[in-house]
Amino acid sequence: MKISYRDIETQVKKLNPAYAAVLIYGPDEGLVRERAESIARQVVEDLKDPFLVANLTPDSLKSEPALLLDEAAAVSMMGGRRVIRVDGATDVVTPAARSFLDSARDSGREDGLVVITAANLRPSSSLRKLFEGAKNAAAIACYEDNAASLEHLVRDVMRQHNLDIEPAAVAYLQANMGSDRMISRSELEKLVTYMGAPKDGARLTVTLQDVQACVGDSGALTLDMIAQATTGGDLKRLDDVLFKAFNRGENPVSVLYALSRRLQQLHFVRGLMDQGVPAEQAMNKLTPRIFPMEAGRFKNHLGRWTTQGLSRALEIITLAEQDCKSTDMPAETICARACLRIANAARR
Repeated sequence: MKISYRDIETQVKKLNPAYAAVLIYGPDEGLVRERAESIARQVVEDLKDPFLVANLTPDSLKSEPALLLDEAAAVSMMGGRRVIRVDGATDVVTPAARSFLDSARDSGREDGLVVITAANLRPSSSLRKLFEGAKNAAAIACYEDNAASLEHLVRDVMRQHNLDIEPAAVAYLQANMGSDRMISRSELEKLVTYMGAPKDGARLTVTLQDVQACVGDSGALTLDMIAQATTGGDLKRLDDVLFKAFNRGENPVSVLYALSRRLQQLHFVRGLMDQGVPAEQAMNKLTPRIFPMEAGRFKNHLGRWTTQGLSRALEIITLAEQDCKSTDMPAETICARACLRIANAARR
């Protein structure tokens, strides 16, 4: 069943029990992930519970289509309905999904809920056509946020944290957050932390000045996300944010500058740690300081690097900047290759 735009939020909050499986797809990876987790949590609160959640790969279903049906029919050792997740799906998953949906329709049993996520699927996609045409399955599209959906997101997050917000502040957020749900939610969480918890049940109002002091434009945030994914060795995230940055015309040299700043911060702190300064104390010496919500990730990345390794990474950035400005090779390719080299070093 193809879920219409006006019905999507209703299904994300409370999925129709007639649906044995749901396909969530689209170009907005953050929104796909958010909706998939929201639907899965309707069945299983802790999505890391190995007894209640099974994670299958598209490759495993391609070679063994019956695996999806087997996992869905399995009974949890702890009791309760299970969730079977398949992330990064393509049309190779279609035979397994069709077999499961046919079995669920014929048996009438309430087996585990199957949640499949995918990138943007064309209308001709066999997987998309299967879910859109099945009465016991739902197909939910996730397209990049527009002004209306951004306003809904802003007001929803503020309401969850007992915050009011001025119309001018909402308008500023709509103009500066961009269209990627993952980026937008990250910025709103930062804003909530900036406001602090209301005291004695009182409600705080987020003003335009609060937003301007806390929330940057989505382009700057995307550069930060690239830098974080690179120094953390997160290759999948790096590939996603690099693609989005270049797709909307981001300058590769700007990406390298942002990564260089991140590496310099890590190098400074790591150098102090080599002298015996505790990590938290060394981080507090940075100017500007690391935002509290970012501190845990920054500290984790510190553990992946030595001072020498960071020095070599900075050399890679310097050479890449020079190549971008002095060779005929595409700057995007030079930038991406430098980021991947550094990310692989972080993984090692």
